[in-house]
Amino acid sequence: MSEVYDFYSPSNINLNDIDDNLKSSLSVMTRLDDLTLQHCKNVSNLTTRICQHLHYNNKFTEHCMITGYVHDVGKLFVPKEILFKPGRLTPEEFDIIKKHTTYGYEYCMKDPYLAPYSDGPWYHHEALNGTGYPRGLKGNDIPLSGQIIRVADEYDALVTKRHYKTHVNISETLKDLIKGAEPPKQLVALDAITQNERMGKINPKPLRVLFNVVIDDVLYEISCVMNYTDYLKSQIKRLEKIEKYNDKRLNAKKEADRAYNEQLMNYYFQNGENLDNYLQVKSEYELALQVREKRIEDLYKEIKIIKKLKI
Repeated sequence: MSEVYDFYSPSNINLNDIDDNLKSSLSVMTRLDDLTLQHCKNVSNLTTRICQHLHYNNKFTEHCMITGYVHDVGKLFVPKEILFKPGRLTPEEFDIIKKHTTYGYEYCMKDPYLAPYSDGPWYHHEALNGTGYPRGLKGNDIPLSGQIIRVADEYDALVTKRHYKTHVNISETLKDLIKGAEPPKQLVALDAITQNERMGKINPKPLRVLFNVVIDDVLYEISCVMNYTDYLKSQIKRLEKIEKYNDKRLNAKKEADRAYNEQLMNYYFQNGENLDNYLQVKSEYELALQVREKRIEDLYKEIKIIKKLKI
């Protein structure tokens, strides 16, 4: 048995449940590179779960699920040498990258089945304080779906960039998102600024809910790790039995008793284990168990940190 763990726990709504015509139109997403496609799936997952935590109705939640899935479809039309360029982009190249929002919107609007979900590509980089793109919209000019997708998009982009394989230290990413929800510090004390200028880039309401979604994911990871620790404990217990029978074999005075205990040892050996290596295998299982138990401890600490975060 190997340890199996997906970073995000599954959402309750599935793209397989949608209309066949829409499903056919959504097949365009498979033309994306694997990393971008997985990102789109992750954003759809997170967006869906944020909506569920906010108790939005199924119709709006399904809408956000699909808009989150197609939000980066416009990257199909960005030159690959820019999209996959290693290292820093030039300002001109970044301007081209930013056009994926417009390209995605225009593509969706040409397809009658995707047109209702064009808000995903069109709004997911807009910011409440007007500093986003492509149109620099502010506040309520940005649909709620776009505001939610932005939260999910930024979170998954940071998780991917930082190569998270576990939720240990995930609170650091949430702290960075909190900064995006805060207004610029130099403006906070001014009374004459507009309401929009008092805002940060992202909506704090779905961000607060994202904290709960992340806690769900941490608990999901803990559950997966616990399942694996149960397996490790069972293997250690099995190898302890072998060790016990080996002690009896070594201390047996009769050849028949030695043969009997050796036969029992052979019964419990697995996957290339033998008399010469079973203690090393046991040691490796014990070390693996220590690592997983420490990880579970750290994950519970992470939940406590997340619960104390304030926006």
